[in-house]
Amino acid sequence: MGRWEDKYVIGLTGNIAMGKSLVRRMLEHLGAYTIDADGLTHQAMAPGAPAYKPVIALFGQWLLDSERRIDRSKLGAVVFAHPEALALLEKITHPVIDQAINTLINRARHKVVVVEAIKLLETPLATQVDAIWVVDASEENQLERLKARGLPHLEALKRIRVQNPQADKLARASVVITNNGSPEETWSQVQAGWSQIKGAAEEEAVQAQVQRVEIKPAPASDAEPARDAKPKMTITALDIIRGMPKHAEQIAQLIHQQTGREMSRTDVLMAFGQKSYMLAMADNTPVGLVGFLVENLVTRVDEFLIIDAAPIPAVATTLLQAIENASRELQSEVGYVFVPNDAAQEMIQALSEQGYEDTKLEDIKVPAWREAVREARPEGSRVYSKKLRAERVLKPL
Repeated sequence: MGRWEDKYVIGLTGNIAMGKSLVRRMLEHLGAYTIDADGLTHQAMAPGAPAYKPVIALFGQWLLDSERRIDRSKLGAVVFAHPEALALLEKITHPVIDQAINTLINRARHKVVVVEAIKLLETPLATQVDAIWVVDASEENQLERLKARGLPHLEALKRIRVQNPQADKLARASVVITNNGSPEETWSQVQAGWSQIKGAAEEEAVQAQVQRVEIKPAPASDAEPARDAKPKMTITALDIIRGMPKHAEQIAQLIHQQTGREMSRTDVLMAFGQKSYMLAMADNTPVGLVGFLVENLVTRVDEFLIIDAAPIPAVATTLLQAIENASRELQSEVGYVFVPNDAAQEMIQALSEQGYEDTKLEDIKVPAWREAVREARPEGSRVYSKKLRAERVLKPL
């Protein structure tokens, strides 16, 4: 029995670049509430957050960039090279993160919760969870993944070798997910582990539940339609579904149809490790899609596609409401939608009517939110934002 009596909490760990986040995302798709403890650590060190001043007091002002944020690359260079420095940093951050994790787990409506933490076994959390899942991969794959993130070979190798032995983690594992093969192979292992959890089937059923939304016909207009205007579909109801592997081909086809970007089933499954998809279906045909990520209590929508023949306002509004509902279930504090500069006016109108505001990067006051937008914003897009939750987990000092 873990620390949380009414929850089944999985501690998800594994050394660097094993694929922990991919597995965490897969579990989220199946119905778990997931927490990225390492991401919360970054938020805890943002300006104004609880660990910001203590970290600067310990390591010095030289860590700060031009915006007075802690430069994680500088901090990482120190703590990865000096285990004593890492221990001092963790002494500051671990109590803050423990409190945040406890708050999030207690607030979650889900029965199954996943906490991803690379240092899980080195913290009291290891004895408080119900199961320990370890993601494993070869050193060759670790190196390739780190180099794909931009690290030079020797630096990547140093980061791998400085960590506590992966064998120690494997020895404590309730479930081992080997992530050396295709996304399909990893997915099948995750599903097998998930199926053994009491209550997981119910959570998966809730996650996969189709939401049917009746669509009111748009009021008739006296204006003459433009000569080149395409006839719109008559849609009386939309089914909103969470994209799953069985929908991969439909997702790939819709993205290709709307953007020209070639995508295979494997590409979509790989994308599942980075984001979730919500589909709007009319008579079993996809008419709209949203690609979104809820990470560290921030929702970011980087794909918002609706076919030309669909009634854009109705589909856009329905998808936005579905994303907000999903975001609130995941305790997101704020939502950001990235919209191409040439987006249809109907799309912009739907955002406005749903309460989203055109937002400039410099006007985002919470540093962690501003950084999240900066990292994910596609080139040539505008940002629309909406606050989703009044209170924050990592409250400013």
